[in-house]
Amino acid sequence: MRVITQQSLGGPEVLTIVDAPEPRPLPTEVLVRVKAIGLNPLEALLRSGEFPPMLGRPPFVLGWDISGVVEEGSLTYRFRPGDEVFGMPLFPRAASAYAEVVSAPAVHLARKPASLSHAEASALPVVGLTAWQGLVDLGGVREGDRVLVHGGGGGVGHVAIQIAKALGAHVIATAGGSKREFVEGLGADEVIDYTAVDFTEAARDIDLVLDTIGGDTVERSLGVLRPGGHLVTAVAEEDTELVARYEAAGMRFSGIAVDPDPVALRGLVDLVEQGRLRVHVQETFPFERVADAHRLLDGGHLQGKLVLTL
Repeated sequence: MRVITQQSLGGPEVLTIVDAPEPRPLPTEVLVRVKAIGLNPLEALLRSGEFPPMLGRPPFVLGWDISGVVEEGSLTYRFRPGDEVFGMPLFPRAASAYAEVVSAPAVHLARKPASLSHAEASALPVVGLTAWQGLVDLGGVREGDRVLVHGGGGGVGHVAIQIAKALGAHVIATAGGSKREFVEGLGADEVIDYTAVDFTEAARDIDLVLDTIGGDTVERSLGVLRPGGHLVTAVAEEDTELVARYEAAGMRFSGIAVDPDPVALRGLVDLVEQGRLRVHVQETFPFERVADAHRLLDGGHLQGKLVLTL
C-alpha cells in the first residue's frame, strides 16, 4: 500500500509517498480500505515541528480522520467486510491515517451515514467530536442558553453552531465578513464580523463560549460571560494563569483534549441522520497532491475542511 510519510520536519514539501506493508489488525480491530482522509490544522503543526512532538521525531505518518470500507476484522462483532465506516482512531496516538489502508479499533469507528459522501464523512470526526465534547460533555448546553462560537466558519466552529442549535441554544458566532452568509446558513442567530466589530461590544450575557482561536480572544471572552459562565477552549487548555483569572472572576474555564468517544460519534451520526448536521468540505485533493493541500492548510482561514481522496 501507499502511505504519506516524512523524514524530517518542515514545509509541505517534506511529505512524500512511499510503499509500505499493509498493517495487520489486532483483536477487536478492523482493516479499513481508506476512501477519504480529513485534514486538520494540528497535522500541519506536527509536520512543521511547531507543536510538541506527540508522534515523536520523524519518520512518522500523520492523520486521524478517515472514511472507508471494512476489508477485514479479527475478533469484533461490530462490523463486517463491506461496511462503510468513519472515525478518528487512536487519537492522540498515531493512527497513521495518511494511507491507503488503516487498522483501527472497531470501537473508534461508526457506520457512515448514507447521506454523507466519504469525503464529507472523513471531514467530521475530529471537528465534530471536539465540538460535541465542548458543548455537550463539558459545557452541558441546554435549551435557551446563549452560546458564543469563535471561528464559526472554520472546521470546529461550523459544526459547533449546528450542534448548539440542535440543543436549543441561541447561537452567536464570530466570523470574517466573507463567511457571514455561510455561517448564517448553518443556523447562527447572530453573526459578528470580527474584522469590523469588537465582539466584546456586540455580545453580552453569554452562558458558554466555545473558543477555537486562542490568543487574546480567550482572555477577552471573560468580559462577555454572564456571572457563573463557562469558557471552553480547544487551543489554550494549559494556560494556568488564564484559568486562575477566570476562577477569580467566578467563571468556569475548561480545555478540550478530544478523544475518540464512540458515544459522541454516535451522537454526531444521529444528528446527521436527522438532517440537523452537515459538514462542509471546502476542497478535495487527490492523495498524490497532499503537499498542495497542506499549503492551503498552512494558510488558515478555511471554510469548513480540506480532504484527501483515494
